[in-house]
Amino acid sequence: MKKYLLLVSMLLVAFLAFAGPLKVAFLYVGPVGDDGWTYSQNLGRLYVQNYFGDKIQTTYIESVSMTDTVNVLQTLAQSGYKVIYTTSFDYMEQTAQVAKLFPDIIFENCSGYLTSQNMSSYFGRIYEPEFLTGLVGGAMTKTNKIGYVAAFPTPEVVRGINAFALGVQMVNPHATVQVVWVNDWYNPPAEKEAALSLMGAGCDVIKSETDSPAPLQAAASKDVYCIGYNTDQSSYAPKTFLIASVFDWGIYYKNDIQNVLDGTWKPQNFWGGLDTGVVGLTPMSNLVPDQVQKLVNAIEEAMKDHTFNPFAGPIYDRSGKLMVPAGQSVSDQDLLSMNWFVKGVIGNIPK
Repeated sequence: MKKYLLLVSMLLVAFLAFAGPLKVAFLYVGPVGDDGWTYSQNLGRLYVQNYFGDKIQTTYIESVSMTDTVNVLQTLAQSGYKVIYTTSFDYMEQTAQVAKLFPDIIFENCSGYLTSQNMSSYFGRIYEPEFLTGLVGGAMTKTNKIGYVAAFPTPEVVRGINAFALGVQMVNPHATVQVVWVNDWYNPPAEKEAALSLMGAGCDVIKSETDSPAPLQAAASKDVYCIGYNTDQSSYAPKTFLIASVFDWGIYYKNDIQNVLDGTWKPQNFWGGLDTGVVGLTPMSNLVPDQVQKLVNAIEEAMKDHTFNPFAGPIYDRSGKLMVPAGQSVSDQDLLSMNWFVKGVIGNIPK
């Protein structure tokens, strides 16, 4: 029996050595040097590569267009990659399409909602820290006009704008949030122009939701306060940066890949909040008054223990219609399809 067990062990070791590391691929919607969304995703990749060492082998392809997605995914699947992360809502349909063709490969799409036996979706409840950054913006504006540089009019982005505006309104009911759409995730010239136009309209705080630091740089050039997104971009506006809502994708990727290695992976629709660490805040600037920092910290802790919900009623839309009565809150289903602006937001949602 001992000889048999030894033989089995030797065969298992030989098989694992032959099988080699788990091959994991990442598809990026922008360049890894954007210092925003894709940069944060790549930090997650680097984290798990370092954490797991020679147990995994990672690669990435940046700036993948929607028209090229299917071909890229098929090539990766045929090249031995067993886990493939597509890190944009734009890739959801194509990911689901290719997942059907390769049932033995795990596919995961970030910020989408489609799942199957070999496909998960994952995202962070970034609207939670967005609400907290709204508290800071509402407290710091003097003109009561805050500018918001937005990417695409998807439910994800609308949800973030609304959460930010609700935070603003909580501390400053007189303040408005003016939205300019860039209609791109990463377009530094357009992001800069959007920020400049908002400052030209009297906004004295600029909130960025796009992928580059261009809105923050534009704000810094005019000595205007700014609030970031995705990563800590404070170095681009060291004298006017206030705070940013950020992602830490390494936390999700580590747990997910560990499940794959353990053979316990199951498809899921992950949507983690502040309590998971996948979303969070940068340190607040010393420009933010102590009492505001204390308020932000207190509400952050309340969100983590689920005693505060930024989308709890009463909530009104821009026309004054009661959308969420007191004692109720917006359901996850309605958050995922949100297509209306809360009171205090100036701008339209293009169809």
